[in-house]
Amino acid sequence: MLENIAKTLIILGIAVFGIGLILLFAGKIPWLGKLPGDILIKRENFTFYFPLATSILISVVLTFIFWLFSKR
Repeated sequence: MLENIAKTLIILGIAVFGIGLILLFAGKIPWLGKLPGDILIKRENFTFYFPLATSILISVVLTFIFWLFSKR
């Protein structure tokens, strides 16, 4: 029981560390958030931005990573 909690905490710690690294270096990747499928609508007093292609790319990468880790 205690061993499962310890493993879960270690995995959560690694995940938080990874998310922190991504947030730290995301601004240094110039094309991230500016892919051709991202939607940007600018009006006079309104701006709408929906990173559709970026979201799909991140989803595919995360799916692949989780698939790799689930194969035991």
